[in-house]
Parts: sequence; C-alpha cells; structure tokens
Amino acid sequence: MRLILALTVLPFLAACSPEDVADKVGRRTAETVVQPVVGSGAATQCVVQNADAAEVQTLVRDVGTVAGSSTEALIRTIAARAPTQDCFRAAGIAAPVF
Repeated sequence: MRLILALTVLPFLAACSPEDVADKVGRRTAETVVQPVVGSGAATQCVVQNADAAEVQTLVRDVGTVAGSSTEALIRTIAARAPTQDCFRAAGIAAPVF
C-alpha cells in the first residue's frame, strides 16, 4: 500500500520543485509590471510566458514602480518574438502597440 501511495504522490511532488515554484512566483510578479505597459491581460500573459528566466528577473525589479524605458524596451523585444506573436494570434488579440 505504501509503495502504491509513494508512486502516486511522487510525480506531483516532483512537479513542485523549488525552481518551479520560484519561476511561477516570478512570472506572476512580472505580470504586474507588464500589464500597465501592454494594457491587456491576454497580451500580458503572452509576453510573460515567452520571457526567459533572466528576463523575468529583470521585469520583477520594476515591481512597485512605473516601468522605465529599459523595461518597456525589454517588453517590446519579447512581444516582437515569433512565439509571442503566435500567442497573440492564438488569443485573438492584436499585438500591443506601445
């Protein structure tokens, strides 16, 4: 019985690694920086989903402040990528203009 329980729970525990949790928290926090710049919840999700870990960390630095020109430039760079553009199209939204 214990073996069955362990084999059932193990995949769920593996999915909750500290790195995964940190990434999710970072991306949710980055959304609060991106949202005021792009103006759309769906566009925000597309940008944040297509940011790499270093970019998410850079975005998070602007929490609680108005995004500066370097943050806006980073958001534009991420938004211009093909996968982000594909995400905009899949969500049925126009690419944000800012």
